[in-house]
Amino acid sequence: MVSMMFNEIELSSVITDIAAGPFGSNLKVSCFVPYGFPIIDGANLKGFKVTDNLTKFVTEEKARSLSRSIARRGDVIITISGTLGQIAYIPDDSMFEEYLCSQRQFRVSFDSSRVYVPYLVFYFHTNEGQGKILSFANQTGVPALSQPLKNFRKIRIQLPSYTEQRRIASVIEAINDKIECNQKVNDNLAELLQTVYQERFGDVSAAGEQGKLLDICFYSKDRVAVSELNTSTYFSTENMLPGKAGATEAASLPTTPQTTACHNGDTLISNIRPYFKKIVYCNDECGCSTDVLCFTPVQSKYAAYLFSTLYADKFFAFMVTGSKGTKMPRGDKQQIMSYPVALPSEEELKEFNALALPVLAKIHSNKAENKRLSATRDALLPKLMSGEIDVSDIQF
Repeated sequence: MVSMMFNEIELSSVITDIAAGPFGSNLKVSCFVPYGFPIIDGANLKGFKVTDNLTKFVTEEKARSLSRSIARRGDVIITISGTLGQIAYIPDDSMFEEYLCSQRQFRVSFDSSRVYVPYLVFYFHTNEGQGKILSFANQTGVPALSQPLKNFRKIRIQLPSYTEQRRIASVIEAINDKIECNQKVNDNLAELLQTVYQERFGDVSAAGEQGKLLDICFYSKDRVAVSELNTSTYFSTENMLPGKAGATEAASLPTTPQTTACHNGDTLISNIRPYFKKIVYCNDECGCSTDVLCFTPVQSKYAAYLFSTLYADKFFAFMVTGSKGTKMPRGDKQQIMSYPVALPSEEELKEFNALALPVLAKIHSNKAENKRLSATRDALLPKLMSGEIDVSDIQF
């Protein structure tokens, strides 16, 4: 055990500002606009940093009328109701300088001379930190924090010096930086693959042979026992990310004995609110919820071509036009299968696969590395926070 100096503090002593998101009646769906002042909600709090996979916006005027709920770079955002335990900070390189908190979050500003914000967020991702946040959660009804602002201010923690906070956080940040780098590489590879696909097959009218989506795939009807799945191999609309950003680990598994089975080479798309563009390529045997469509290629040689077809913005636009429902639109499964596609020749498909399959393999390899890095980070985090491991003992 390494001796590290801590000072026990109440968070109120280092908080400079704290405010909840707007009341429900002040931020209705009717306030949303296609683009403008961004809103942070639970979908942006999947990790340590607030992510910019934004789907909701209001006008500048509306945001300014709710000024107490505006968060800025360096602020910490915490979920009040819904997925409790979510906590993340707005990084200095965020897409926007300011964001509006949703009704389900609150924002906190800390004294930057005493608190290194990433360190504090890392702490609250440990079991000890999560326990302190969840200690004032309601025990009945909808999951929510009771008197969140008041109770959060009262939390007491052991806080090392500012210098020590930065030293400890630097280890976690180095791992996170590598994870982010891999993710950016994957995003670029996916876009490269889409560019090649569009150049070769994007103009269906110019294709030698034309067909429909049902000519190259079908919906999976296979079933898998939930007991054979884990949080890494189960996909639902909750853990699939908008903007074609893949997926995170599922928070839980379904309570039903079985669910839809998905296989290596299948493509998954969330059928709820298709304009969010949630898509995942399966590299392993996995399962998905009923709100996720699992597309299985008619032959394995069509796997990469199918994924590229479904990844296209044009496909999602087609899916949206046929969706049914207003508040929670869902894609029409029959209409989706009528999507026009080019039917490549054997030679065209062979040439495309020669490029596409190595790209998809590299994406999978980077995801696997990120999973290992995440496991290492999560194992180190509580030990660094407690002083069980000294930062100087870690080799980068």
